[in-house]
Amino acid sequence: MHLNPLFSSMPTTVFERMSGLARAHDAVNLGQGFPDGPEPVDLLDAAARALRERGNQYPPSRGLPELRAAAADFYHRFDGLALTSENVVVTSGATEAIAAALMAVITPGDEAVIIEPAYDAYRPLIERAGGVVRAVSLRPPDWRLTVDALEAVVTPRTRVLVFNNPLNPAGRAFDQEEVEAVATVCRRHDLVAVSDEVWERLVYDGRRHVSLSATPGMFERTLKIGSAGKLFGLTGWKIGLIIGGGVLLEAAAKAHQYLAFSTPPHLQSAVADGLAWPSQRFADQAAALARSRDHLAAGLQAEGFKVLPSEATYFLCLDLRASGVDAGAVAFADWAVAEHGVAGIPVSAFMSGDAGDSVLRLCFAKPDAVLDEAASRLGRARRAWMER
Repeated sequence: MHLNPLFSSMPTTVFERMSGLARAHDAVNLGQGFPDGPEPVDLLDAAARALRERGNQYPPSRGLPELRAAAADFYHRFDGLALTSENVVVTSGATEAIAAALMAVITPGDEAVIIEPAYDAYRPLIERAGGVVRAVSLRPPDWRLTVDALEAVVTPRTRVLVFNNPLNPAGRAFDQEEVEAVATVCRRHDLVAVSDEVWERLVYDGRRHVSLSATPGMFERTLKIGSAGKLFGLTGWKIGLIIGGGVLLEAAAKAHQYLAFSTPPHLQSAVADGLAWPSQRFADQAAALARSRDHLAAGLQAEGFKVLPSEATYFLCLDLRASGVDAGAVAFADWAVAEHGVAGIPVSAFMSGDAGDSVLRLCFAKPDAVLDEAASRLGRARRAWMER
């Protein structure tokens, strides 16, 4: 039987593997990134009301008019982008949005730049479109991005740059200088940017999200990706957004037609309500997550771990070697879940090089009691490893 070797030889994702181990060992799971906190009841009620009272047949492929209008207003409010509904396509999750964007711009043999650590879907989606991945590997603890690092991987065959800001799993919120570095390289080499900004409202400590689309000369060459799941902590809803214009957005919209065509209308209706939330509500949500981050960081530091800075997202990372653990993150993660009942994700799963080999990612979007138990179990795992 002939199968596509890209997928037939692909291993189980690290998320599925670690979550499976967490279930098998009844572990505290800080691996997969979803919040355990209260869900926004007003949006649940809005979705239920729309399910009962509105149509449940195919909505327009590009999305409900009210959601597209709400998204245009939302990104004008937060990013200063002058948008209309025509600049918005609704997708079945941000990963589908990324797939549509990449399919729209990559032809066989084209090169695409990714920045590692990188969301693990980027590479197979690029390769499935016939593209060749060129990776920029950032290094802890700063994970800083420069023009020189980007220029080093661009060739005459490079067509697209995938930019994840804020950066999962490193928890980086790239600053104005770094975003301008990406813009400079894209303008200089006439590259399309797929700017994955799903964590845009989860940026901490007074930082401001800097959108690549709002950088001078970039809107017309950028497809910005948004996620209702990340905005509202409803990761199972799978409502994504593509923001752009002109022939670039048209091509992505056509790719979307043949990936998912449309997205559940009752969820779209509820997301439209959510995008109209007052700005303070988004700020309060981020502040609550920052408190959870600080709570977990304090517990881990008390257990002897070196905690790397977390500027955004649901995640913070541990430097195991700096914490006295003479092990790669994969070995320690397997040990911790099997012997001590706590699951994390090795950052090496998001990188092709060795820069993340001793870094373990943990999700802090959990209640304090769960974070306390996780820190205690990780502390026991650390001490037991060091005594082996």
